Amino acid sequence: MPNADLPICLPESSGLKRRSFMLGVPTALMSSALPGAPPAQAQTNIPASSTTRTDIPTRPWKVAFEEHYITPHFDIDRHGGTRRAHRPTVYRNLLDVDAPRIEQMDRAGIQYAILSLNTPGIQAETYPQTAVRQARFANDELRRIVERHPGRLGGFAALPMHDPTAAADELERAVRELGFHAPLVNSFSNLHTDNTVTYLDDPQLLPFWERVQDLGVPLYLHPRDPLPSQQLMFRDRPELLAATWAYLVESSTHALRLITSGLFDRFPRLQICLGHLGEALPFYAWRLSAVYARRVPHSKLKQDITGYLGSNFHYTTSGFFDTAATLEVMDRVGLDRVHFSTDYPWMDMVEGGHWLDTAELGDDDRWRIGRGNAIDLFKLNLPPSA
Repeated sequence: MPNADLPICLPESSGLKRRSFMLGVPTALMSSALPGAPPAQAQTNIPASSTTRTDIPTRPWKVAFEEHYITPHFDIDRHGGTRRAHRPTVYRNLLDVDAPRIEQMDRAGIQYAILSLNTPGIQAETYPQTAVRQARFANDELRRIVERHPGRLGGFAALPMHDPTAAADELERAVRELGFHAPLVNSFSNLHTDNTVTYLDDPQLLPFWERVQDLGVPLYLHPRDPLPSQQLMFRDRPELLAATWAYLVESSTHALRLITSGLFDRFPRLQICLGHLGEALPFYAWRLSAVYARRVPHSKLKQDITGYLGSNFHYTTSGFFDTAATLEVMDRVGLDRVHFSTDYPWMDMVEGGHWLDTAELGDDDRWRIGRGNAIDLFKLNLPPSA
């Protein structure tokens, strides 16, 4: 656990010290959230039963939703990635979707985990027709996995973003017929070749985004490694690829593309989930807004970048078990936009659960990060604990 006496960069106007903030400052004092974000205390539309809980259960109670899997059909070694990391335990745990995973969840205090196909998943398919077929297969396969563990596992839809209409139709099928909670997209999608891609701000995808907003579900934007042709900065330093650093650069840039494209002005109810505490974006919010305003003085955006980060994004603790950083994100965007997740099996699920259990947070905040916020975001209907 981080040293509780180390300073945290709270805005000067807050008058708060990190120690007092961690030990239960009322959320009404969290007035320094990002412009455009609702105040952290403005939760009158959220049932108290999901957001306020001072008696933490002893049985598994947490909800986690950046939790990965593969099946033999989607052994991503054909695209590089899993075995390239030389982590056979991770590979084995990705394939496990039954008793051993549930046992890990119990040890971590996780009641419900929403599974997603490991990166790069469908996004690495080069041909649209293949991507459409594989996405449907993946979602049907995940539905069968989820049905084996009712009340413990849920699903995120894999989507063929290569074909906007097919992606929208598959998302609607996954939500309405398969009971999935949202889509997860592993960043850009290959299109015909390994070095030709489409990003989610492509104008051809506007009908897809309209369908997402109409369905009322968020979209989880997950990273993948940059294209081989864009990896020159990592030359001779492959250890900096993937989660070490490349994911952060790729995913944060993709999120900024969505913001600066005007997507959230066109579809203001869209909500995007980012892992790893937002890929550093909350920490860079002021600078991003200030420099962008200078470079684009006549921008047509309705908010500054900081505002969109507080009104159209949610942030998970996946692979980022750091109390000081979590508190900073809470202070920046509001408590209601911060969620627990572990990034299993790339990170230790039990370590993540223990971190949240022992972090210097008030139990109301712990409950909301670990459970209440996710229940509200995904409209989950769960018993109090497993």
